[in-house]
Amino acid sequence: MYSDFFNFEVIKTSKDNLARAGLFSTPHGIIETPIFMPVGTNSAVKMLTNDQVLNAGAQIILANSYHMYLRAGCDLIKTAGGLHNWMNFHKPILTDSGGFQVFSLSKLRKITPEGVYFQDPKNGSKHFISPEISMKIQEDLGADIIMAFDECAPYPCNYEQARNALDKTKKWLEICYNAHKNYSQALFPIVQGAHFDDLRRESAQFVSKFDAAGYAIGGVSVGEPTEIKNHITQITAPLLPFDKPRYLMGVGTPVDLINGVKFGIDMFDCVLPTRNARHGTFFTYEGNKIIKNKQFEYDFSPLDKRCDCYTCKNHTKAYIRHLYKTQEATAATLLSIHNIHFLIKLAHNLRQSIIEGTFEKYSSELMDGFLKQEADRA
Repeated sequence: MYSDFFNFEVIKTSKDNLARAGLFSTPHGIIETPIFMPVGTNSAVKMLTNDQVLNAGAQIILANSYHMYLRAGCDLIKTAGGLHNWMNFHKPILTDSGGFQVFSLSKLRKITPEGVYFQDPKNGSKHFISPEISMKIQEDLGADIIMAFDECAPYPCNYEQARNALDKTKKWLEICYNAHKNYSQALFPIVQGAHFDDLRRESAQFVSKFDAAGYAIGGVSVGEPTEIKNHITQITAPLLPFDKPRYLMGVGTPVDLINGVKFGIDMFDCVLPTRNARHGTFFTYEGNKIIKNKQFEYDFSPLDKRCDCYTCKNHTKAYIRHLYKTQEATAATLLSIHNIHFLIKLAHNLRQSIIEGTFEKYSSELMDGFLKQEADRA
């Protein structure tokens, strides 16, 4: 069973809230939690090599099974020996089920009780993914952690829409568990229920009945206000088993990490760090900043004076601004390195504060800095 390949140990909890520091053992290494996981949608973190991702501190990355299924194809990746060999990345890898990508296709898909029919938006080819097919795709890809096939209700939605999506998600989870046989791959169930408290509680209680190596909270960061996102996380996380990692899907701003850890979340992922970087935005402890701004033209300081990433140790805002203004791709690379490192280091520092018993003070000071910057901009 899973215990032969996966183990999660909570080594310290905060006395003031639900924050906890843990160790999650997987077939490809031990993950220190809380952790931020960079996203490699097409089996590569955009703009970065594996060495750059590892040097930024990554302990685990994601790949997207929907994109891998369409291109390069599961057969090719399986023949290569799975994602670890295909990417030459030999730390833990997580694949999502593809459910969110399929459901976000809107006019190009049809949801049925059996699965989802959809068209590839790039070439128009027609496809069908069911819970069983999703399990087969992820088995062929060979990631350490795989996700159950679920339906993510949109925001906003009415109660009936959320109810129907949750009912399918529950049914599909049972099918996924019956189809999944490789216990060297951890299958995480996903909590859904949109923004309705009773449905979230029902879903959390349902998934907790399954003997899983970890559990996820999905259906957040889909357009809902921050207050609703925080509320969903706060009421849902404590309902999931204490002795298993809790994964908040698609969430990745510094403020999100602080709030999530406070509510008992262990794992985070988001495309935001690299997407922001490609558009010239970078994280700092005083809030987000935009490298193309005129104020940085003669600024020979690092992106953030508290950051020890490769970019901040070697380059200045003025230089990176020059690269960005002249459309040099290296600008996006340097900003991506910084943004990924920033979130990974933030999660690490939050973990250390839990171990040292200073989480409440440390996180409050950080939050004050981030929120002050947002208030000043407003």
